[in-house]
Amino acid sequence: MALWLTRMGVQVRIIDKTEGPGTTSRALAVQARTLEFCSQLGIAQAVVEGGRQVLAANLWVAGRKKAHLFFGAMGAGVSPYPYALIFPQDEHERLLIYRLAELGVEVERRTELLDFKEADGRVLARLKHPDGGEETCEAAYIAGCDGAHSTVRETLKLGFAGGTYDHLFYVADVEGDGAAMNGEVHVGLDITDFLAVFPLKEEGHARLVGTVRDEAGYQRENLSWNDVRRSVIGWMHIHVERVNWFSTYRVHHRVAARFRRGCAFLLGDAAHVHSPVGGQGMNTGIGDAVNLAWKLAFVLRGRADAALLDSYEPERIAFARRLVSTTDKAFTGVTSSGAIARLVRLNIVPVIMPILLKFEAVRRFMFRTVSQTAVNYRGSPLSEGRAGAVEGGDRLPWVGDNFAPLTSLDWQVHVYGDAISEISILCEARKLPLHVFPWRSEMSRAGLRRNAVYLVRPDGYVGLADREDNATAVISYLDARKLTPAENAQIHTRAR
Repeated sequence: MALWLTRMGVQVRIIDKTEGPGTTSRALAVQARTLEFCSQLGIAQAVVEGGRQVLAANLWVAGRKKAHLFFGAMGAGVSPYPYALIFPQDEHERLLIYRLAELGVEVERRTELLDFKEADGRVLARLKHPDGGEETCEAAYIAGCDGAHSTVRETLKLGFAGGTYDHLFYVADVEGDGAAMNGEVHVGLDITDFLAVFPLKEEGHARLVGTVRDEAGYQRENLSWNDVRRSVIGWMHIHVERVNWFSTYRVHHRVAARFRRGCAFLLGDAAHVHSPVGGQGMNTGIGDAVNLAWKLAFVLRGRADAALLDSYEPERIAFARRLVSTTDKAFTGVTSSGAIARLVRLNIVPVIMPILLKFEAVRRFMFRTVSQTAVNYRGSPLSEGRAGAVEGGDRLPWVGDNFAPLTSLDWQVHVYGDAISEISILCEARKLPLHVFPWRSEMSRAGLRRNAVYLVRPDGYVGLADREDNATAVISYLDARKLTPAENAQIHTRAR
């Protein structure tokens, strides 16, 4: 969020009560949609190079490998990043901090938010410094990216409804060898147990995530690697030579009652927590940050009415609620001891999944769902119209070269085919960047309509889709929201 705001000319201040960046984390997966956001900031290549692509997964049942699922580039044609990537959250955090420092912004460490209040449309936050001294900081807005035990959320007295799953989980970063240390994902299923092995960047290194047997009788505070190592060896015959990190945790499923109150906003784990199924958590928090950052920037720079901020909560809370619901069902299916769940998990899934993944339609559906490229804001007050299969609120379909202009982090018009003079005149008058792409057959397959007008938001979602390619709809859209999209008009026509 700080990177987006800084790139868009907004001064930010980040406080963090920890002494330094995280050195451990449970979040691993970076989905395609997140990589697309990273590309807009110019850091996608660094993330990809620092991570490891997930090309295949294996299913084990009761210690025996039952299925091999090859993913490959299953999102080919959907995204410039047609794969899932493993890049641990702590490494991701260090990269973001480094890039932020290049822009002149440093994280204020060992600085704690005590409380805050809103006065005359401004935020007055009381901060505690490392030496114990206090400061009152005045800001236009406050964004609570402060985790499940959020001080911002507690200060706002917002509910955090949900619950905690019964199972106790462990996570371990290990070095070793064996069949399940081959650089692929491995998932082990049993009557009540679950174990997942995720390859890390360095060969012979992996992240293990598993359940602790209920009958073990261990208390969370005294559980160690030695208490679970036998089950790991029994599951997948992993020879662990070294354990670099071990911890236990419980999984929660909660969504805050509101994501905004006045000048205060909630993002990431402060707003929603859910099971790790599908590797959605970190990516959803980043999606929150991108959604809010560009809106704050436009309002603070006087390029949009303050009402623009009203769209943050409905767009993100709807997705968070769906995500918690779906991951809850999937997580229950994976861990339930019920007879039907066991039958599906142990007997049906290992047989049917390899068959289903042979069908391109299934592979593409799975990719769109997990990669978050299917996330849309249809129904948002910022979403209007339909042209082809693309509706206002949809992510702009990727067709090879049309994502490059999104690095401007600004509103822009896209036309696939030919733009009428009326549109060119409008864009020049309104200082609205216009990008015209010669028509190609794959554009139709992606759902785009020839010669239609797509008004694209700074985050790469379509605000307005107009099949009639007339300037009136664009003018009405901009005027209704008091948007001033760009400072310098540019018209780009790709070579035919």
